[in-house]
Amino acid sequence: MWAQLQQQLASRNADQAEQRASALRERARVAQSVADQAQESARSLKVESDQAQGQAGEARRGVAQMSSLGTVQTQLSDLREQIGKVLQSDISGADTAATLAPVVNAFGQETGTLVNVTA
Repeated sequence: MWAQLQQQLASRNADQAEQRASALRERARVAQSVADQAQESARSLKVESDQAQGQAGEARRGVAQMSSLGTVQTQLSDLREQIGKVLQSDISGADTAATLAPVVNAFGQETGTLVNVTA
C-alpha cells in the first residue's frame, strides 16, 4: 500500500509538472507572439521614420532652392534697375549733348538745332 501511495504521489507530481510545463510553454508562445508583433511594429516605424526623414530632406532642399531663387530674382531686379538708370542717363545725356554743342557752319550759323520744313 505504501508503494501504491508513493506511486500515486509521484504520478500526481508528474501531472502537475506537465501542466506547469504546458502553461509555461503557452506563456512563452504568447510572449514570443507579442515580441514578434513588437518587432514587426518596430520595422514598420523604422520605414515610416526613414520616409519622414527623406521628406524632411526634400523640404529643406526646397526651402534652399526658394531662397536661392529669391536671391536671384532680387539680383535681377537690381540689375534691371541699374540698366534702366544707365539707359536713361545715356538718353538724357545724348539730348543734353545735342543741345549744348550745336555745329557751326562756314557762315557762323548754328546748324542742327532747327529743321527747315519749307520746300
